[in-house]
Amino acid sequence: MAPSPSSPLPSSRTARFAILVAGGTGSRMAADRPKQFLLLRGEPVLLHTLRRFADPALSVIEIIVVLPADQLETWRELCRAHQVAIAHTLVPGGASRWASVKAGLAALGEHQEGLVAVHDGVRPLVSHLVVERTYVAAATHAAAAAAVMPKDSVRLLSQHGSAAQNRSRLRLMQTPQTFEIDLLRRAYAMPELPAFTDDATVVDDLCRVQLVEGDYRNLKITTPEDLIIAEALVGQGA
Repeated sequence: MAPSPSSPLPSSRTARFAILVAGGTGSRMAADRPKQFLLLRGEPVLLHTLRRFADPALSVIEIIVVLPADQLETWRELCRAHQVAIAHTLVPGGASRWASVKAGLAALGEHQEGLVAVHDGVRPLVSHLVVERTYVAAATHAAAAAAVMPKDSVRLLSQHGSAAQNRSRLRLMQTPQTFEIDLLRRAYAMPELPAFTDDATVVDDLCRVQLVEGDYRNLKITTPEDLIIAEALVGQGA
């Protein structure tokens, strides 16, 4: 499905929640700490992400931050060091991203209705507009996700070699991926499968996921090069 038009859409009045999942160890960064705790312009990557969802204009009423159990105290110390006053609930994650999102959902157990955005904690440059698009689309379609078209040519590998693909029909998935909370709970009540690479794949069997226009600047901090690019983008006001 092609992304919806890029123009801003009116906000939904449905209650909004967010789950920020950060379970990285930093192995591909070759760093001395998990990538969510690396400094971006002097502040932890995860703090930049948290601040984006705490923007009052988004009207998110509760933010859940999911981290590995052995990283919870490190995050608390960083919050104290950086004088973080943004209200959020800290939850220990599981052995996989799927288990971590499920733990974050459990922390929202008292809420029976609303929209929940699931976002990678190491995507610190997500814009207000992209987040808003997913909430608005989910209010109408029950499930929505940010995505962008590949910039490069794409080929599909097989035992016979490779074949060119029509990139206009392909999308690179981003986060946030936003859902009616009951829909996401029903999806996560099913057993975990190896095919689950993001929340959209967990929900696919229950509901068609509406794709909305993402942003190439909404990069995921995974390698040292990503951090350099993010530093430059923040410096330009991204």
